[in-house]
Amino acid sequence: MPAEYLEKVRHAGQTVNPLFAYLGVAVEDIAPDRAVLRLAVKSELIQGAGLAAGGVLATLLDEAMAHAVLAGNRPGQLTTTVDMNVSYLRPVNKGATLVCEARVTKRGSRVVFAEGVLRSDGFEAARATATFLIV
Repeated sequence: MPAEYLEKVRHAGQTVNPLFAYLGVAVEDIAPDRAVLRLAVKSELIQGAGLAAGGVLATLLDEAMAHAVLAGNRPGQLTTTVDMNVSYLRPVNKGATLVCEARVTKRGSRVVFAEGVLRSDGFEAARATATFLIV
């Protein structure tokens, strides 16, 4: 399933990842141990203070790191997030374009460590590290 899924999720209008479709996430690149996702910040992703919600940024970071892990897994292996730490570095306004690049930093047989950097219109807006379990 992961290889077929990773092929399908790359295409515009994909339906294999309902979260991506709902948020408007586009896949720029997925390769073993690396993933790049893009998201335009639309009004539905803005919180009460008029900025992109922190949970949306965290979601994009988590998804990018998870896809980097998944792309490097052996056939039949899935992954789940164990923990994640996010540092928010600058606010993100409506209309911004987010690009999140993730990479695996260490891969063990059952536990994988990854990091992600989220940029908003070229500026670093958030950064995260996470641990994933191979299931």
